[in-house]
Amino acid sequence: MRLHRLEITAFGPFGATQTVDFDALSSAGLFLLHGPTGAGKTSVLDAVCFALYGSVPGVRQTPGASLRSDHAPAGTYTEVLLELTVGDRRLEITRRPAQQRPKRRGTGFTTEKAQTWLREYDPATGVWNGLSRSHQETGEEITQLLGMSREQFCQVVLLPQGDFARFLRADAEARGRLLGRLFDTRRFAAVEERLADLRRVAEQRVREGDERLLALAHRMAQAAGGLDTARTPVDGRPGEPGLAASVLTWAAVARTEAHETLDVADARLAAAELRRTGARAALDAERDLAARQERHADALRRRERIAERAPERDRLRAALDRSLRADRVAPALALRRDAEREHATALSALARSRDRLPFDLADAGTEQLSALENRLRGELGGLEAARRAEHRAAAVAEERTVLAREARADEDVLRDAADWLAGWEPRRARLAGRVEAARDAAARAEHLAGRLEPARRRLAAARRRDALARGAEAAEHRLAEARERRNDAHETWLDVKSRRLEGIAAELAAGLAPGDPCQVCG
Repeated sequence: MRLHRLEITAFGPFGATQTVDFDALSSAGLFLLHGPTGAGKTSVLDAVCFALYGSVPGVRQTPGASLRSDHAPAGTYTEVLLELTVGDRRLEITRRPAQQRPKRRGTGFTTEKAQTWLREYDPATGVWNGLSRSHQETGEEITQLLGMSREQFCQVVLLPQGDFARFLRADAEARGRLLGRLFDTRRFAAVEERLADLRRVAEQRVREGDERLLALAHRMAQAAGGLDTARTPVDGRPGEPGLAASVLTWAAVARTEAHETLDVADARLAAAELRRTGARAALDAERDLAARQERHADALRRRERIAERAPERDRLRAALDRSLRADRVAPALALRRDAEREHATALSALARSRDRLPFDLADAGTEQLSALENRLRGELGGLEAARRAEHRAAAVAEERTVLAREARADEDVLRDAADWLAGWEPRRARLAGRVEAARDAAARAEHLAGRLEPARRRLAAARRRDALARGAEAAEHRLAEARERRNDAHETWLDVKSRRLEGIAAELAAGLAPGDPCQVCG
């Protein structure tokens, strides 16, 4: 940004219009605004700030404060015009604050609203083009071009008059407050406070990690109750240096002893499993023997039932013989019954049949027709009886085959039972010895089962101890990361503080001129 021209009318101590040609002043390089107190040096800077942002720096912008000059005539408007170049754009800003003016009719005053004009110079045509008459649009345009707000502009470009004199006479605390107000060190204080908060958070996280680590150590001690190291847990308070290393050392020793105990328990468990396998094999053999004995008892019972059913079987065989003999005469009896029934029917139908006789039999006598009918019916009855007899013979033959097959099966069972009974006594003596051995094996298995459960509990405790050790390692890793973040934050704070101190020296050096005393040290 470069200032070209400033016109001030009825602003601050200037009752008339005053013009400052910055191009003429800056032609020789740096220039100085000087004069007695109240001459208007600060008002020139206020006018520049008012033209850019529509307000003045510091306490002079408090509510109720007026920018209008008390020396200006009543009809003269308070106005500031600033011509400047930002980048490759040449702009002209004209601002009028809200002010009282005489009424055009009658007496008294009326309030004139604040006004703003923004124009841009076109070098191609040499004409000033109006851009906006809106306060908001003008403010946004200037803020975007300069890249600074009013507060930033006042802190970076404009330095309040007289503050360095008070700085030289102030004590250390007052100087700190003054430098903080001049250079807005609030962000550095915020950074320092943020770093302190991060440090406190990191320390709290370290304490929490130590507390979790101690809790894990006590849980490990409780889980590994049978170990010697469990009787001497690590003592210490959360946050103390070396606590994590002590806990990890103790956990490593406890884990080593637990591994040794686990190996012993595994060996005992393997031996117990081997003995249990042998006992289970003996038990299976005894169960197989008991199943065979049960089948033998079933066979004996079936043989007894077969022997008991022998009279019934003989009675059924006699009945079968009688039924076979009766079946031979059954067709003749059935034929007789059918013949008698058919004869009765034939007598009733004889009269009707006479009318339907063929022509060659119309004159036949009763004896001739009877003989013909008997012959035909005899042939028909013989065929029907033969068919029924054939069906009955097939059913009887099938039933006889089933009975014969069952009789042969019963005879086979009787032979097997007799053969098995022949060798029963030697087998019984041998099986009795195996039963006794199985009982001894079952007693040993019960004794080993009582020792197996403690071994399993110790194995589960060892596995829980390993899981807790892994949790302790993870907590130690998180603790190291928290300490590393705390160190990085402290280094960042020191670096920011160092750069700020170097920047303050550069800012103070920029205000020095040959032959003039230093504003800080004289």
